[in-house]
Amino acid sequence: MRNLASLILVLWAGALGAATLEDRQLFEGSGGQPTLRVLSSTDTDTFAPILEGFLARNPALNIDYAVAGSADIVTLIDDCPDCFDVVISSAMDLQLKLANDGVARPLSGLVGNTGSQWRQSLFGFTLEPATVVINRAAFEGRPVPETRQQLIEALRAEPEHFQGKLGTYDVRLSGLGYLFATQDARTSETFWRLMEVFGNLDAQLYCCSGAMIDDLVRGDLYVAYNVLGSYAATRPDARDRVAIITPSDFATTMMRTVLVLDSTQQEAAATRLVAYLTSGAWADEDQPGYPLPAIEAADLSVLNVVTLEPGLLVYLDRLKRQLFLEAWSSALLR
Repeated sequence: MRNLASLILVLWAGALGAATLEDRQLFEGSGGQPTLRVLSSTDTDTFAPILEGFLARNPALNIDYAVAGSADIVTLIDDCPDCFDVVISSAMDLQLKLANDGVARPLSGLVGNTGSQWRQSLFGFTLEPATVVINRAAFEGRPVPETRQQLIEALRAEPEHFQGKLGTYDVRLSGLGYLFATQDARTSETFWRLMEVFGNLDAQLYCCSGAMIDDLVRGDLYVAYNVLGSYAATRPDARDRVAIITPSDFATTMMRTVLVLDSTQQEAAATRLVAYLTSGAWADEDQPGYPLPAIEAADLSVLNVVTLEPGLLVYLDRLKRQLFLEAWSSALLR
């Protein structure tokens, strides 16, 4: 069913101006037509089981699955809104802005938990906490930090050991990284102290969780902060080499969200995909190693979940973003 060969991205680069895609693959059903075009921030290998489960139930469809960074997705849609039908992203604030700007088509008949859908146009379907992922070997004989304060103390106690071995998102480039950072800063001042320690120890900056996990597995990093633990959990080469820590002081938990572009010509197929994602049916299927937790019937009120509400747009204000990035740069960049 799945065509493992990556399709040629240069053709899309011409259609999308200067923006590019990280990956693009075709998932084929048995019928061959029509093709649903999905733009997503989730790596293909991570999302493939969900797509294959959906096509098993909808064999008359193909899915053209394109991957881009969460911040790049907005640019890609601005450049060519007719190039895609469905958008999936972990950057909830950017998705909410798209929906609030009228880019998303309202879908009737789909019901989400309070806080997990926005005006029937944007729907959350996973719950994933920001985690600290560590290289096991680097912490051998050392206490494993369970809170941000404990992590600060561990780094300050052995600065030579951790120098240049820390990683986190470059929030200037990563939409998800910016979301996690602003939510952390709203919750606790510990975030700024931690960023200062990271800056003093020459932390490395990354576009995405996958790249951080690559370096953790190789031993080039000892600590990665605000990583999606689901990416580490699905990597066979990472399971024995890294440990995933959900901070016990507080865990910023985001929802992966999906919307249907208003310009789509495939509303029926797109709606079926959204319904499949929000139903959580994919989480009940036998998909070995697939770690993404479905929202389904979760009680968002008892979790520290970033919900879909207008407050998410606060840090997208041009001035507030500029001030936040200046403070972040002052703390982290040396």
